[in-house]
Amino acid sequence: MNIGNSGSPGAAKAFGRLLRFYRERAKVSQDLLGKETGYSKSQVAMIERGERRAKGRFVLIADPLLGAQGALLEVAEEVTASGVAAWFEDYLLEEAKAAGIHWYENHLIPGLLQTEDYARAVFNCAVPALEDDEIEAGVAARLARQQVLFRKPAPLVSFVLEKAALTKPLGGPDVLRKNLLHVRECAELRNVTIQVMPEGREIHAGLNGPFILLETEERRSQLVYVEGQGGRYFLSEQPDVGDCFARYGALRAQALTPEDSVRLIEQVARQL
Repeated sequence: MNIGNSGSPGAAKAFGRLLRFYRERAKVSQDLLGKETGYSKSQVAMIERGERRAKGRFVLIADPLLGAQGALLEVAEEVTASGVAAWFEDYLLEEAKAAGIHWYENHLIPGLLQTEDYARAVFNCAVPALEDDEIEAGVAARLARQQVLFRKPAPLVSFVLEKAALTKPLGGPDVLRKNLLHVRECAELRNVTIQVMPEGREIHAGLNGPFILLETEERRSQLVYVEGQGGRYFLSEQPDVGDCFARYGALRAQALTPEDSVRLIEQVARQL
């Protein structure tokens, strides 16, 4: 999950709030601002939420159009690629301190297990396309995030991965093969368990899609993080959280054992 987009989270949010303030004060709709700047209404909305950086001549056109008197131009200078989308910042704060991280993924190798080249290939898949500096910032941020696997005290981390996530050749066969070998190495960490869901299951507990379960510090509470086309959100209340943890337990029971999963990963790597 989160092929994401880049943008300095704090500055992007501040710019978005300021843009919305001046736009509403000028009584200009998102649709009209988009037409004047060459953006769609939805893209303007994403900028206002801090989810995307304003590119091209957007700020140069928007500032005088909305009567901002240079305020938008000033704040826009602080919005630089950081590799962390504004909407993803809250999740990363929870992940970094979690006592447990449990991840079901069905379409790509999870970010915590990605190599540099595979991560770059994932960011290259983003639509709308990202700029080069955004891609490189995203890769750097993703690799830095992986240090959570080696944190002291070590979190308990588990993954259930669909076999399809291990065979999609993002970046090409060689990139995938090297990432599979990296996944194999991660499986050797004492605090990490990786299981593969085989093809052909007639009963499957993950039909609602990917999700991440977090056990907070000292396991006092639990969170569920879900990402989709239309947005992303946390679940923190019962019975939703309990249902997702039960679902993940069923997925682990339906998947191959960790030992058989490692053998399957090695087999897929050899065939590339």
